[in-house]
Parts: sequence; C-alpha cells; structure tokens
Amino acid sequence: MVIAAIGIAIVVLLIVWVKMHAFLALTIGSLFVGIGSGIALDKVTGSYETGVGGVLGYVGILIALGAMLGKLLADSGGADKVVETLLRGRPATLPWKMALIAGIIGIPMFFEIGLVLLIPVVMLAVRRTNGPAMRLGIPALAGLSVLHGFIPPHPGPLAAIGILHANVGITLALGLIVAIPTVIVAGPLFGILAARMVPIGAAGAALAVTGGSTADTPSRALGKGSGSSASGAGGSSASVRAKDGSASDGHGRAQDPDATGTPSFAITLVTLLSPLVLMLIKAAADVWMAKGNPIHPLLDFIGDPVVALTVAVLLAMITFGTGVGFSAQVLTKKIGQSLLPIVGVMLIVGAGGGFKQVLVDGGTGTAIAKVAVAASLSILLLGWIVAVLIRLATGSATVATVTAAGIIAPLATGLTPVHLSLVVLAVGAGSLFFSHVNDAGFWLVKEYFGLTVGQTIKTWSVMETIISVMGLLLTWLLFSIL
Repeated sequence: MVIAAIGIAIVVLLIVWVKMHAFLALTIGSLFVGIGSGIALDKVTGSYETGVGGVLGYVGILIALGAMLGKLLADSGGADKVVETLLRGRPATLPWKMALIAGIIGIPMFFEIGLVLLIPVVMLAVRRTNGPAMRLGIPALAGLSVLHGFIPPHPGPLAAIGILHANVGITLALGLIVAIPTVIVAGPLFGILAARMVPIGAAGAALAVTGGSTADTPSRALGKGSGSSASGAGGSSASVRAKDGSASDGHGRAQDPDATGTPSFAITLVTLLSPLVLMLIKAAADVWMAKGNPIHPLLDFIGDPVVALTVAVLLAMITFGTGVGFSAQVLTKKIGQSLLPIVGVMLIVGAGGGFKQVLVDGGTGTAIAKVAVAASLSILLLGWIVAVLIRLATGSATVATVTAAGIIAPLATGLTPVHLSLVVLAVGAGSLFFSHVNDAGFWLVKEYFGLTVGQTIKTWSVMETIISVMGLLLTWLLFSIL
C-alpha cells in the first residue's frame, strides 16, 4: 500500500508541479506502481495495457458518440431552441428554468461547451431582469456541473461505471434521483445567497461574450478544459465562436452558415432524451421483468448504452442534420470535427483504467480492503474521500474519478447492482469537491463572469462543494434504504 501511495503522489506531483499532461503522469505512475509492487517486469506493461483497453473498449465508444450528439445539437441550433423556449414567462422563474436548461443541454455536452452556449443567454436574461449575474449564473453552473459529475454519457461517470462494472441504466436512474435535489439546493437556492455575496450585474460580467466592449476574452482558459475535457473554444468581442467557425450572436442563437433552419423544441427534446429513455427502459426491465421473458433480450439490446447512443446519433443526423439543411458532406465533416476535442479526455480515462489495473494486479486493492475493514469505513465514504483528495490535489474531476474507482474496485465485489451504482455516484460526487485554482474550470468561470479569485471561491467553489456534499448525503441515504 505504501507503493500505491507513492504512485498516487507521483501522479499528483507530475500534474500539479511539473504541469505534465495527466495521460503521461498516469502512465508513469502506473509503471512505478507495477515495478514497485513486485509485478514481473515483463508483465507490467501488459497489466497497464489491459486496463487501458478494458476501459476504452467500452467507455471510449460512448464518449465518442456523446461528442457527436453534442456537436450536432450545438451546430443545428437545437440547443438555442431549448433555451429560447424555456426562457419565456415570468422573470421570477428564470433561475429554475436556467437550471433546467443547463440540465437538458448538459446531457450530451462537456461542461465547457455547455457553458459557452449558456453564457450569452445568462447575461441577456440578467440584463432583462436587471438583477445580479449570480442569481442566474449559479443555477446554470449547477445544472451543468451535476450532469457532468453524475450522469452518463459524461466521461467521469462512464469511467467509474466501466471500472466498477456497474449497470449504466441503474446508475442513470439513481443519478437522476440524486441530481434533481442537488441541483435545486446548489443552484436556485444557493444562487440567492451567492447573489448577495457577489452582487455584480451584467455590466461587470462577461461583456466579452454578450456584445460588450471588453477587449480581453477568456479564450485561453477555454483552450484547456476543466480537467475532464479537452474541448476548447475562443471568444470574440461580440460573439462566442467555436473552433469550427460556428458562433453565438449574443442572443443565444447559432450562426452556422450551412444551416437553413433550426429543429423545433419538441424534436430537439425527443432526440436528446431518446438514449436516456432507451437506457431507462432496460434498467426497468432488469429490475422488474423476469429473465426468461422473451422480450427481455430485445430490451437489453436496445437499452445497451452503445446501441442507445448510436440510435440517438443516427436520429440527430436527421433532426439536427439533414432536417436543418446540412448536406451529407457537411454532416460528415461535423461528426469528424466532434471527435477532435475528446482525444485528450479518452487518453486520460484510458490511462486511469491502466493505473487501476496495475494497482489491482499489484495487490493494492487487497491491502486497502484490509485497512477499510479495520477502520470500519464504508466503501461509499472511502470512495468519496479518495476522490476528494485527488480532486483537491490535481484539479481534475476525471482523474479523481478513475483513480478513486480503481482503488476501491476490489472492495466492490459482491455489492448489489443498486449499491454498486450508488458507489459510482459517491465517487462522482467526491470528484466535484471544491474546485480551486488548479482547475481550469475555475478560471473559465472567473473570466466569463468577470469575478475576482475571491469572488469565484465564494460562488463557484462553494457551489461545487455543496454539490459534492449533497451527492454524498443522498447516495448514503439511498444506500441505507435500498
């Protein structure tokens, strides 16, 4: 276990001090742990490669399909249609609608992409109501962050599901149960307090992305990602522009020169929610339908995450593609472009799986199991604590998730599918704890909302901590009663 602790420290130091890419840091840490724990030299790389392949063989496909869906949603104007529809009505309902918008947009998109789409809308709504930016900004951030940490097909939850061999449908269903109250508390409710602590209005926030005259934009921050995504976009003084040339005009509407129309709100929702519905049907069948039922294999097939997301992408190619005027050539190009930003994410997830496998093969899991039993620590709490520590040290939610899941994997043997999924959610909750200066997402939020470091800690960092603690409490409650 000492070797494992040193290996984890090496990974953290390489990422934090040396500023090494997480993929390389995890690879080096894996090789050190393998050699130090006594695995034969000719078996060390094989152990690492087995772990990488085991995770990417499943998770990598889902991340790629999710990226395709997110790209088509953004470029077709579907995301903007959701935003425009839900923003109608009384201003008092805007914080709640903003959280809902973020939750819907956040299903297929990385945090950074969702934030780029939402910022112009948030600021326009702030100007419309003449209220504090945090009143609407915090609910939007909470909706995006909770989806990012708890709900597949985001990389962190998918990686933990793959490492712990959890059921995707059950994790998705329980994740939604945990996510809804968490978003309510960390979003609209905390937003009231955050707006009092940091009472800035639209005039002092995000002028660079809402048509103001601020010269400096957060393009460099967007080029990094929040430790879990390699996606990037730049800003301009009057628009938010993605690398592929698509932009928001400051009113929340996409400006893709190839699009001749936009999908309706209903079509957008059907397309977005189709994979979730298919996976939830499978989860319901697994729980309530007898295994011998002749329909069960069919529901298992269509509810498999790979099939469900493939169906969603094929549907999106019509509803978000040819249906809005994209030619087959343009559609193919956009799908290809969607894969470029996720390469770094997939490598980190894969390396995390390799690190996990070396820890397991080196006997670290057995040693941790003995310590956990001796200390009477719940696997739920242990997973959360490990994820919190790695998150604080590295700033990466994905690294925290895959490493913590790998460390506690041996303890998860014998858990029921429901309890296994709750452990996945507890690890995801820990990976969101107190984002600070070593997380690029911290700087992304700071620059976009025009905050100081102190103001960002009071709002964004505290919000992330609320999400993390709420996630732990709710998973613990469900673990106790289910």
